[in-house]
Amino acid sequence: MRTEPLRGASPLLVPGDPYSVVVLLQGYAEPEGVGDAVRADGSVTLVLPQTRGPASSHRKSPRGSGGAEAALEDAACGPILVDTGGPWAREALLRALAGQGVAPGDVTLVVGTHGHSDHIGNLGLFPGAALLVSHDFCLPGGRYLPHGLGEGQPLRLGPGLEVWATPGHGGQRDVSVVVAGTALGTVVVAGDVFERDGDEDSWQALSEDPAAQERSRKRVLVVADVVVPGHGPPFRVLREAAQTETEGGGNSEQEPVVGERSPPRTDQPREGLDSCKP
Repeated sequence: MRTEPLRGASPLLVPGDPYSVVVLLQGYAEPEGVGDAVRADGSVTLVLPQTRGPASSHRKSPRGSGGAEAALEDAACGPILVDTGGPWAREALLRALAGQGVAPGDVTLVVGTHGHSDHIGNLGLFPGAALLVSHDFCLPGGRYLPHGLGEGQPLRLGPGLEVWATPGHGGQRDVSVVVAGTALGTVVVAGDVFERDGDEDSWQALSEDPAAQERSRKRVLVVADVVVPGHGPPFRVLREAAQTETEGGGNSEQEPVVGERSPPRTDQPREGLDSCKP
């Protein structure tokens, strides 16, 4: 197994069925001045279902009465934002969303991978969205619902779309979003489980629980074809079997589609997403 940067313009679009992934803002962490000062901001990623109804339908009748599972599936019918960057990135985030044809009011779910200011600094832009911040899940207006998220029990948002408990960097309640079925395979939006590609010499110093984070990193690498780290460009995870197949003449890897807007949605509902229709 090895990794390599996933090259492409920004924003980076990876189409998929039933969900596409758009890396809206690429995180960074750069030394500044003397001492240990760092200027940083977290990556912001948009997950778009191919078939979705208007956000207003979710606002009027959230299925909170059906418990967290039903409410999460409802919220995942619209645009999902994974992390929001820091408050200093507010205007950049709004521009990036507009470039995908998404207004803040269209976002139906915001997932905050952990509670650091450079990852959830713009939650106030999305008062109408359901929020899953670390392990806290609430509906618009602040109605909190219990759920069973744990390292051995992910939260299912839709077909091929899950939230995993990936503790370590910020403590025991960090999460990652796993998106299967894209043109590049499984994409894991990992927060700061991975700071960047090639961070092996530095992530431990930033971790509240290195042993737990090491476990989380290994879990992610087992399933991921692409990782979106917290503070660097997305990177591929390449395995020996895939390389051997490519060398033998078959090329199963597809290049990402890079552009400023999301791919067109299909008109046909897909299993698990037809409840999003108005």
